[in-house]
Amino acid sequence: MAETVVGGARGSAPAWRGGFGRLWGAAAVSSFGDAVRLAALPLLATTLTRDPLLIAAVSACGYLPWLLFGLLGGALADRVDQRRAMVAVDLVRGVLVAVFAVGVATGHVSIGLLLVLAFALTSMETLFDNAATALLPALVPAEQLGRANSRLMTGQQLVKTVVGLPAAPLLLAAGAALPFATDAASYLLAAALVAPLRRVLPGRPPRPAGSTLRAEIGEGLRTLGADRVLRGLCAATTLCNVGVASLVATLVLVSGRHLGLDDSGYALLLTAYGIGGIGGGLFATRLARRLGQARAVLLAGSGQILCLLVLGLAPGGLVAGGAFAVFGCLGMVWNVSSRTLMQRAVRRELLGRVSAAFRTCAVAGAPLGALLGGAVVRRWGPGAPPFLAAGFFVLSVLALLPAVRARTGGESGDASRLLTKKDTGGAGVPVSRSGQDAPGDA
Repeated sequence: MAETVVGGARGSAPAWRGGFGRLWGAAAVSSFGDAVRLAALPLLATTLTRDPLLIAAVSACGYLPWLLFGLLGGALADRVDQRRAMVAVDLVRGVLVAVFAVGVATGHVSIGLLLVLAFALTSMETLFDNAATALLPALVPAEQLGRANSRLMTGQQLVKTVVGLPAAPLLLAAGAALPFATDAASYLLAAALVAPLRRVLPGRPPRPAGSTLRAEIGEGLRTLGADRVLRGLCAATTLCNVGVASLVATLVLVSGRHLGLDDSGYALLLTAYGIGGIGGGLFATRLARRLGQARAVLLAGSGQILCLLVLGLAPGGLVAGGAFAVFGCLGMVWNVSSRTLMQRAVRRELLGRVSAAFRTCAVAGAPLGALLGGAVVRRWGPGAPPFLAAGFFVLSVLALLPAVRARTGGESGDASRLLTKKDTGGAGVPVSRSGQDAPGDA
């Protein structure tokens, strides 16, 4: 069945009415719940243990399922009805977090339960995120993907920053269980928004008869590995995420013990990151058009190195907040450019698997990064993680350089043809944050 144009007429921006608007609304609602939970979770962990490694292990358990189930989640996302998969996962996550909220309210929580929650939520995320990545190109034309990703990510960051993070300390003050009950409600509402999308989704090519999950996973890995530019971007993102994970896992310690901020100051630090991300989303597409996708990512990674050094040397919360705001701005540029590239370059029936292969490789070092963050705090103090992260970002930029230098006349179907030219908004080649994750999301 031929794929039809949905979400509005072809043009420079996706229509808000219809499928894209519902997907945007669901993403915004989920971002609010996630922001509240992710701000509350490390603060709850510090009340249950003083061991930096155990606090960091909560983040590490949030990465591990991608290594175990990421490729499987991508293959399933290409096999099943992506809308139904997203609805089912959100319903299960809503119930799970609601049960956890009851446990917090009744005092039946432990650091072990936090580890189980982080692992379970991320296990379901492996299917949800790959399905969502593959669903967007079915809702908007290819030339609108850059703006659609920018609007989607900026909307998530806006709700998280302006509403979710400021609400977290207020909800915590009203009751330790309230942030988690709020997150559970957000999952259920997001599921209700996504459920009606069946009316606007086009058909997909039928899956080959007799195809196995193992063969389909292998096809996704081969598609990613065959493109030298995507390989370079994947390697760079992997190194970058090791550094991000080391900082995310210990940010509550950097904030409290190094910068001397209280719980509200920690939330404000995350808010500064979010405000920067909003700014980055507003000009990410324009920057990619001017520089090309790969050069935009390279500029973002280089700038983030400076931000991390400033964060490590910051004399107080004001300077740290400014550095974190710029760090968030450049992180959004990285995310939008990376995701748009992949969605344009990969055929729709392969997108879940290629996205899963990229994401699984990208997060492979994140559990190690989270534990490294806890170890350097124990050995050198709470001011060390920003410098550790900066070191990994240097390696990331070095790994990205060959991709930026790739010539447009390279391999057939090579994504360098998308990366080294200015982004003209075309559909790309149908051949071959996933970018950095924000603090608290990695």
